[in-house]
Amino acid sequence: MNPPDRPGRGSTDARQGDRPMGRGRLLRQIYRRHWPSLAATVALALLTAAAGAGLLGVAGWFLTGAALAGAASASAAQTFNLFAPSALVRGFSFIRIGARYAERLAGHTVTLHLLAELRGTLFRALARLSPRQLARYRSGDLVARLTSDVDALDTLFLTLMAPLLSALLAGLAMTAILAWQLPAAAGAVAAAFLAACLLVPALLLYQARAPGQAIQDSAAQLRTAVQEATEGHADILSLALSAPVLRHFDQSCRRAARARGVQAGLGAGGQSLIHAATGAALLAILWAGLDAVARGPMPPPVLAGLLLATLGLFETAGPVVRGAARMGAALAALTRIEAITGAEPDLHDPPAPRKLPAAGALQVRGLRYAYPEAPDRVVLDGIDLDFPPGSRTALTGASGSGKSTLLHLLLRLDDPQSGCIRFGGIDVRDCAQRDLHRRIALLAQDAPLFLGTIRTNLLIGDPQADDDALWHALDAARLGGFVRGLPHGLDTWIGETGAGLSVGQARRLALARVLLSPAAVLLLDEPTAGLDADTEAEFLADLPRATRGRTVVLATHAALPPGAVQHRVSLDASYPGVRAGHATPGEPSEPESPA
Repeated sequence: MNPPDRPGRGSTDARQGDRPMGRGRLLRQIYRRHWPSLAATVALALLTAAAGAGLLGVAGWFLTGAALAGAASASAAQTFNLFAPSALVRGFSFIRIGARYAERLAGHTVTLHLLAELRGTLFRALARLSPRQLARYRSGDLVARLTSDVDALDTLFLTLMAPLLSALLAGLAMTAILAWQLPAAAGAVAAAFLAACLLVPALLLYQARAPGQAIQDSAAQLRTAVQEATEGHADILSLALSAPVLRHFDQSCRRAARARGVQAGLGAGGQSLIHAATGAALLAILWAGLDAVARGPMPPPVLAGLLLATLGLFETAGPVVRGAARMGAALAALTRIEAITGAEPDLHDPPAPRKLPAAGALQVRGLRYAYPEAPDRVVLDGIDLDFPPGSRTALTGASGSGKSTLLHLLLRLDDPQSGCIRFGGIDVRDCAQRDLHRRIALLAQDAPLFLGTIRTNLLIGDPQADDDALWHALDAARLGGFVRGLPHGLDTWIGETGAGLSVGQARRLALARVLLSPAAVLLLDEPTAGLDADTEAEFLADLPRATRGRTVVLATHAALPPGAVQHRVSLDASYPGVRAGHATPGEPSEPESPA
């Protein structure tokens, strides 16, 4: 067992918060798992590019040859082979159409799978972080990372990586053909194409970083503004703050528009550079090709075919440039995502976790805790408490005295600087957090209800619960009669955050959800917050019956009716420390014991 004064937190290096992993490491890991689909997409993109260049090349050769044959003489026109080149034109057309369709289908399918896996990885990374780590982010910002940041990465493969790889391979093939047919122009065309596919995108990527970062930041700000304005709509109206809120939102929209305008300008500038590189390549072919035609080794139709094939080749550089112009936003999104996935959680399971008993006493010994942000402000100091199995204990004290903090420590949502917490005689830092959370459940003072039905909200407490168990929990929370009177019963839709229920009904539904869990210990943090006096009294009076057989630790400011709890402990900040002071059963109204 760990010594009582063992620090509960990890090393400083393990708590660097949002320190991101190496750039792109997360995507490389995901891409490796999908490499067959990615390779197939690149192969189809290459086939599409080759068929497009081949189509233009054959068409140019065919039309020029037919025109020259018709201009030469009637006999030459009659002997000109129309069938082979026309068949090639049709063949390349069908290949290009089919390959383009298959490439789009395969590319979007693999991209959707990549984004789904990335979004799941990000959500799992968020779930590993402690509440203190998550509190560094605004809720709208986390939503933006899960949605718009992940969506921004679809450009990475679809509009940059796949087009770039297929374009380079097509350029290599075209360079080989030019080296065979027109060696004097091969080097110049290859240089112009490399500039179009590598130099121009690199320049755009460098220029697009700042607007890309601004785009992703503004997207997060807009989501946060919408969410906060929606949640605080009543306060905004009552305080006549609509005008400043709208101005702030308008400013965020303008910043986003400016950043997107800069991004669009970069894309347009990149396209102009592509056109310049294309013109340089065509001039090089004309310069060398006309000389070759004049000297006789190259037929004019072949020169026309090479010109149009080169034109088709440079068309493959267009998507690369468009993708590079948007890469600033993708890289900014990747950085924001990897700041989450690369963050080390504050709390770690031991290498060999001990197994917890199904039930047992909850003990606190020598507990000392200060917030990491304010280490000089000690919230809890020298706390010794005992919570026997099946007992009900109320924690009271002024706001800021550490009631909610103590509940979080009991559930190991954070670790103390010294002291220990034991369940069934085992230090909670020696067991797996998942195992501990099966033994101890928390009803937070802001416990949310989720969009869905009464049933789906209850099943969060126990996904395997049948209808009998659901009704038993509702009856224990004194909500069964109300739900039975609803037309759809358990399948009644309660709306966003339980908007279809009163505050008291919502709290009872949250309590029923906690009662469904198999936990032997229930931690209730201000469960009557926001209730009127009558509803509060009813809620607390029902507590012994609803939680019968379980250990209950209740943090509250409420006036407790007789019989609601068996023991009371004060955590008032005026006391230097707290030791277990148990009132005897049947004497819950004795003065609070700080000593």
